[in-house]
Amino acid sequence: MPEQQLLPWIELSYLIAASLFILGLKKLGSPATARQGNVIAAVGMFVAIAATLLEQQVVTYQEIFLGIALGSGIGAVIAYRVAMTAMPQMVGLLNGLGGAASALVAIAELQRLLSTQASLSNADLITILLSVLIGGVTFTGSFVAFAKLQGLISGTPITFRGQQLVNFLLLAGFLAGSGYFLLHPSDLAVFWDLVVVSCVLGVLFVIPIGGGDMPVVISLLNSYSGLAAAAAGFVVSNNVLIISGALVGASGIILTQIMCKAMNRSITNVLFAGFGNVSVSDGGTSTTKDKPIHTIDVEEGAMMLGYARSVVIIPGYGMAVAQAQHAVKELADQLENKGVEVKYAIHPVAGRMPGHMNVLLAEANVPYPQLYDMDDINPQFEQTDVALVIGANDVVNPAARHNTASPIYGMPILEVEKAKHTIVIKRGMSAGFSGVENELFYQDKTMMLFGGAKDIVNQLTSEIKQL
Repeated sequence: MPEQQLLPWIELSYLIAASLFILGLKKLGSPATARQGNVIAAVGMFVAIAATLLEQQVVTYQEIFLGIALGSGIGAVIAYRVAMTAMPQMVGLLNGLGGAASALVAIAELQRLLSTQASLSNADLITILLSVLIGGVTFTGSFVAFAKLQGLISGTPITFRGQQLVNFLLLAGFLAGSGYFLLHPSDLAVFWDLVVVSCVLGVLFVIPIGGGDMPVVISLLNSYSGLAAAAAGFVVSNNVLIISGALVGASGIILTQIMCKAMNRSITNVLFAGFGNVSVSDGGTSTTKDKPIHTIDVEEGAMMLGYARSVVIIPGYGMAVAQAQHAVKELADQLENKGVEVKYAIHPVAGRMPGHMNVLLAEANVPYPQLYDMDDINPQFEQTDVALVIGANDVVNPAARHNTASPIYGMPILEVEKAKHTIVIKRGMSAGFSGVENELFYQDKTMMLFGGAKDIVNQLTSEIKQL
């Protein structure tokens, strides 16, 4: 079919793909419909790719299908082999690869235009430079985030004197170099310098951010990858790439704001404050260090849980690290067999990426109706017999509600201290990522059960079976 006759069908396909993207994104907002949303969005991407292959004639179809086969194979291996607890790292890598792809598209398009001696408008050059800047920052920044999450480099903020000045000078240098390149587009040496600067900016952008702030950073870099894709869409004049990139960029920014609100911090504080760089005290207003803690053994914990009428489980990053989600599900099943009502309280920033706890519990086949967000579960704690905290710390610290000297003051928390009894499973008394001691651990109603999350939960399950 001639290209002119295909064009209306291609544009219609793009419209259908964009509609599927929007519908899929909407369904991703709920754990109960997230899988369906993924499928719908994937169908939309298939339609968009098929239409683009009919419209664009850049390389041969053999090369394209080879690339698709390679990418699909690598993606399938990753999907099956990467543990759900390592999902934040994988998301970081995929964000980085998305940014790199957008930058490479811009680089390839520039070289193509220069090789054909086509006239380059300022609009073309600006979109290419934007794609390189955002894509480069996303690429290297995401890989630094991956390294922090994977433990390849320290998760604490890495700062040095004059860091913000260096960032400012690099950004100013990029803008000045871009201005020169607009006047001399054939000077590829300057262009490659700009590519290097954008990559360096990505590294310096993420290294001062602590590992505890990775939920915000992951969602922000996801937004950047969308913006980079949208810029690449302008570079190659592809409408569906512009739309899909804008959707990802907008949703990432919204999610970033939600994460910041959940921590009662601004985005500038997350990016530039070096939060978690040093251990901090609670401002001197608390005497928790002088208070005794109450410990119990597994048998006592099993009796408290097994004879309760209602139990709320609060999972945290400690549960994720121990890969204890399946053990927790088995424990909940045993409690329900005893007639105990079991619910799960999910804090927005529990874990190392948005929705991390939801994903882990979904993998363990925890029913969606049992998952409660913070606003829904907080009013129910007063009627809860036992709150079981597994590896959570700052998100249950009462200091956030009353200690104005605390760095986490004002952060919305799960109001666990209102439960009739609280059991905390933890390896030791170490502070959370904020470096603040948790007042919950020293309260009279709190019982500490020390040990690895998975081992302790399995022992609790065995004891409850014998009740």
